[in-house]
Amino acid sequence: MEPIMAIAVGLMYAAAIYMMLRRSIVKLVIGLMLLSNAANLLIFTSAGMTRGAPPLIPEGAIVPDGIVADPLPQALILTAIVIAFGVLAFAVVLIHRAYNILRTDNLDQMKDTDT
Repeated sequence: MEPIMAIAVGLMYAAAIYMMLRRSIVKLVIGLMLLSNAANLLIFTSAGMTRGAPPLIPEGAIVPDGIVADPLPQALILTAIVIAFGVLAFAVVLIHRAYNILRTDNLDQMKDTDT
């Protein structure tokens, strides 16, 4: 399962870089979101694709019974998802404001204007 996930992560990184190299600012933001999702999937895959029980320790025991899931990558990914959503919301507002002022989403035309 890990080789398939590695290929998926690589394809997502490639698509993200391709989208970020386009001239449209909307495609740039889509590329940034793909990049953050690929990074999340990379963290999830590198942590191991083992299915386990929640890491709860029974009363009176010192260690959990059986195979348990590692909660650290899940916590990191959850935090990254929240941060990525905040960045996306900010970028959408920024794009909307820039389009209202300049009436274009082409990055080359935005660079040339001085308003």
